[in-house]
Amino acid sequence: MNVGFFGSGAFGLPTLEALLGEHDVSFVVSQPDRPAGRRRERRATPIAEAATERDLHLLRPERLDDATVATIRDLPADAWVVIAYGLKLPPTLLQDRFACNLHGSLLPRWRGAAPIQRCLMAGDDETGVSVITLASVMDAGELLATRRTAVDPLETAGELHDRLSLLGPAPVLETLSALEAGTLAPESQDEAAVTQASKLSRADATVDFSLPSGLVQGRTHGLTPWPGCDVMLGSDQLRLRRVRACPDEPTEAEPGTILASGRVACGSGQLEILEVQSPGGRPMTWDQWQLGHPVEPGARFNST
Repeated sequence: MNVGFFGSGAFGLPTLEALLGEHDVSFVVSQPDRPAGRRRERRATPIAEAATERDLHLLRPERLDDATVATIRDLPADAWVVIAYGLKLPPTLLQDRFACNLHGSLLPRWRGAAPIQRCLMAGDDETGVSVITLASVMDAGELLATRRTAVDPLETAGELHDRLSLLGPAPVLETLSALEAGTLAPESQDEAAVTQASKLSRADATVDFSLPSGLVQGRTHGLTPWPGCDVMLGSDQLRLRRVRACPDEPTEAEPGTILASGRVACGSGQLEILEVQSPGGRPMTWDQWQLGHPVEPGARFNST
């Protein structure tokens, strides 16, 4: 089968590799080079880099205007696969074309830009990936295939992103096989069960210790590696990277207070700090950080 691939982020890399092994990828559409990193140097997307390395027909339009739409529609493809492309495909492009999208959640839960982060921030114990048709409303297409997985309580959003990306190839290949066989059986999403995964920003990069310890854990891991979970400990700014909730450990101390056990009081339960990072520094364990910054019980974490 001839397949056209639309993607930009690293989430689509394993599926692109799988498609190259099973089908003919006739073209790849990705976003143009963008400034990235501290030096803001222009950098190709992970998908564009992979397409270039494999000498695939690559298009990187700034926008999907009429001329670009006409160019893409003239390219040979029996199906289009869309994964983390970053631009909405216009109706004029999709007309009379089969296109499916791989999304990083179990739809209809967590429609939107940050499904993996919001899943962790909400304390979900299960997630997965969904293959859907494209619709006028974001992530509202019909379900074609899914894969489920348990959430590790100590998993960060970056780690879950990478793990879910590896779940993507199987349901996408399954969808294309069903398309070839004429056995696709799309299912409508339950609109009553929809939740929204709104985009994160730097303004989200903190946490409130008056929350239950499980939600502090989920927020910390959901914000790692970006935008981060920044707190103050006295005059020191610190980024929490990995923590462990102890919901059954009671405390009467003010939320954010470091207890004699070394754990932190929360609105309910306690929190064990596992990994932190100073501004401009490298990630390290909480014990390593304390070697240069001794912390006494009674010290208190505050939101930035």
